Amino acid sequence: MTDRLTLLDHFLTSAGWADATRAPLAGDASNRRYLRLRRDTETAVLMDAPPEKGEDVRPFIAVAKDLFAADLSAPRILARDEAHGFLLLEDLGDALFARVVKHTPALEEPLYEAATDVLLALHNHPVRPDLAVYTPEVMTTMAALAYRWYLRGLDLPYEDAANAFEAAFQPLLAEIAPDADVLIQRDYHAENLLWLPDRAGIARVGLLDFQDAMAGHRAYDLVSLLQDARRDVAPALEAQMLDHYIVASGQPRDAFDAAYHLLGAQRNLRIIGVFARLSMHFAKPHYVDFIPRVWGYLLRDLAHPALASVRPLILETLPEPTETNLQIIKDKCGTIPTL
Repeated sequence: MTDRLTLLDHFLTSAGWADATRAPLAGDASNRRYLRLRRDTETAVLMDAPPEKGEDVRPFIAVAKDLFAADLSAPRILARDEAHGFLLLEDLGDALFARVVKHTPALEEPLYEAATDVLLALHNHPVRPDLAVYTPEVMTTMAALAYRWYLRGLDLPYEDAANAFEAAFQPLLAEIAPDADVLIQRDYHAENLLWLPDRAGIARVGLLDFQDAMAGHRAYDLVSLLQDARRDVAPALEAQMLDHYIVASGQPRDAFDAAYHLLGAQRNLRIIGVFARLSMHFAKPHYVDFIPRVWGYLLRDLAHPALASVRPLILETLPEPTETNLQIIKDKCGTIPTL
């Protein structure tokens, strides 16, 4: 088999970037890696997504087209090799929302309003009929990862608890948040958004890491933005942006608010399970450190009256992520070989 570096060299030669210098960019939780290429005054970003490790660049390409159609700032695709998993992308820079806000806190509100406006614009565009749907069934299975990984990681019986959770949670999703009429990017947060102040309107927000997009409920990406696992979002800012979306979109306030918090609970349960799995299976223990923040968001969501029927079940079966409990999970780092 041809060495992957050789394949990469061939791709860059065919794209006209063989002489570019290469520097690694921060990756994510996947098997993809990113390199910044530089030649003279030009830069570009290489996505290296090995198919043999389960990666596939085709969804990224398809969703990028959807975002372009909505006049949004996804990176332009300059060259592609779908078979071998290489994309050459427009370089949108390094001004991640998380970095910009840390450096200039006064920009937090306008940046979050701009990101909310992106969702308002995107949600006015039709969804491709072939886009997979984030159904109540799928969402429930994803939320139950909190039982099958986090609870399992604490050496507690988990299968019966997971089944009981699923039996209670799925009907609630089907009742309160059944709609799947917009494109959801599913990882819409401050470390996947870039500030592009030289552009205008919604184009000022650069979009990254959207290849797992599905058709889902319009509250989902708003929850992803405002209940960010990697940084604290103040309840006041969350409430302000939630109100901004509701007013601008004309959504019925009470119904949308209920769906928002139910989807928040779904997402936060899924993240707790995913972060435990990233440590115990993929040997990435630093993700465990984010769990207390996510737990805090979960408690905020469970306090909503719409979740009254599942709140006791969840709180009685999922232990609080204390220092001791988190250490138990970290101690199993990389020790569970099969998913």
